[in-house]
Amino acid sequence: MRLIISFLLLFVLNNTFAQHKVELTEQEYLLLQDKIRLNLNVNVDSSFVYAKEMAKSNNYKHLAFANGVMSYLYQIKGSTNDSKKKYSEALSYLEKMTDSRDKTQLKSYLYNYKGLTEWHKGNLSEALETYQIGLKLSTAINDIKQIVKFKANIALVNEGVGNYQLAIKNLKYLNNFVEQNEGVYTKDQLLNYKSNINLNLGSAYESYFVKNPNKRHLLDSAEYFYKKSINYSQTFTDNKITAKLSLGNVYNWKKDYKNAEKTYYDVVFLSQQNNQKDILCVANYNLGDIYYFTKKYEKALVFFKKCDSIAAITQINKIDFVKSNYYQAKIYNILKKPELAYKHSKIYLDNYEKFEEKLSEEALEVNYKQGVGDLTAEMITIEKKYQNDVFWDRFLKVFYMLLFVGIVFLLIKNIRDKNNAHKKMNALIEEFKANIEKRNQIETEPELPELVPEPEEVLLKKENINLSIDEAKENKIVEKLLALESKQEFLNADFTLPYVAKKIKTNTTYLSYVVNKRFGKSFGEYSNELKINYVINEMITNHMYRKYSTQAIAESVGFKNAVSFAKSFRKRTGVSPAQFANSI
Repeated sequence: MRLIISFLLLFVLNNTFAQHKVELTEQEYLLLQDKIRLNLNVNVDSSFVYAKEMAKSNNYKHLAFANGVMSYLYQIKGSTNDSKKKYSEALSYLEKMTDSRDKTQLKSYLYNYKGLTEWHKGNLSEALETYQIGLKLSTAINDIKQIVKFKANIALVNEGVGNYQLAIKNLKYLNNFVEQNEGVYTKDQLLNYKSNINLNLGSAYESYFVKNPNKRHLLDSAEYFYKKSINYSQTFTDNKITAKLSLGNVYNWKKDYKNAEKTYYDVVFLSQQNNQKDILCVANYNLGDIYYFTKKYEKALVFFKKCDSIAAITQINKIDFVKSNYYQAKIYNILKKPELAYKHSKIYLDNYEKFEEKLSEEALEVNYKQGVGDLTAEMITIEKKYQNDVFWDRFLKVFYMLLFVGIVFLLIKNIRDKNNAHKKMNALIEEFKANIEKRNQIETEPELPELVPEPEEVLLKKENINLSIDEAKENKIVEKLLALESKQEFLNADFTLPYVAKKIKTNTTYLSYVVNKRFGKSFGEYSNELKINYVINEMITNHMYRKYSTQAIAESVGFKNAVSFAKSFRKRTGVSPAQFANSI
């Protein structure tokens, strides 16, 4: 009886576990393969989901592939033990397969993922050896697609260890090889391979130049291949962003700062759209780099600080963070701000010790641009130079603060004025935080600076006295104005009466009339108010915005100069932009 019960229990358990395993069709298996590969380098979590779905199969081939790809995915996530475990499981499933072309092909796939795993760990020699074994397997069965993958990865290893000429030779051969075998690819697959190969060629030429800065012609080759990669990458956003970033670097090396700046701004836009914070961090660093070398130090600081903020989030842009603080220390040294120069040189030195070996291997571009053999020595010089200065600077700050307090106690009227200004400013802050300010309620607030009307506006005001248009047309103009407001068109410097009239397809007379009637102010006052309100809102909600210089903020909202902006801002809030930011 016990034997029968045990048999029945075993039968039930077998059926229960069997329900968790399903036989995938070949089409389902290949579809999951494509999804895994598509997300492999852009969305690791999605690749994991598809790999785990494949691992539900009871087919050894499916299980071997699923565990093989998971071994690489775990290494990307930094889990080396899980990576090793999954690779062992993949090999065990592979051994259960009967000898066939499928088994050889699958074995080559596993060698590819093993090579990628070793590359990710920084073991380039082991990666190369693994790729070479996998290449022999793929060649034996004439698997064109896998041959291309191995040859491309071997070229990348050669570039990584400094064999640039060999990498270039391999990649050019590979480019021709793909063209000769284009029949094995779909249109999208072919474009993707061409995009990758040209991107790698551009990278190899650029890296070759970095080691041989006298060979300027290498930059022309790099530029040529990066542009080809961009052309092939119209439907491959990740490649497009990477190629554009690299093209910007080439322009930067050539000192073509105008094109470099434009290209980096394109990268900022694309990386923000695609939530690629690591690329966004690099692009901001590169923009800071441009402004540093063109001596636009305030703008350079803005972008270096953006780089620092993003690096704190990503945790993978540590080198960019170190380089950013190197340049910030130099800028503050130039601007004769000893405390800040000391602060950033200390950040650089503290972090450089952690990443010294990695920085040395990757050969920071600042070494080549600056001709600096020892960055650490330069930072130590700055640190020592300002250690005493920082002490006296702090002492003087305390002294002046005490002096200021004494003066404040003597000047009662001044205190009252400041209190009134702060009350006015705090009321604005609360008003914006609660998000209840309405345009028609601003009349109760302090008026914006009076603008001297241009001759055209004077004429329009005279015409408006006797002008009358139907309500439907007025409503249409107001509706279009609000649409422009929502798109923040008012941030442009050319947000003028003629420009807006043309934009919303009316004439300046009608537009001026409607703004006067509906908002109770001239168009210039209306435009000015939108800009100031935008700045106040950004200062309250965006801590990075508060760190910008007055000039940078003025430019960001379309003011021609910082003086007129500061004057307008003070009349609106009662304090300067810097005081407002500090109070928040």
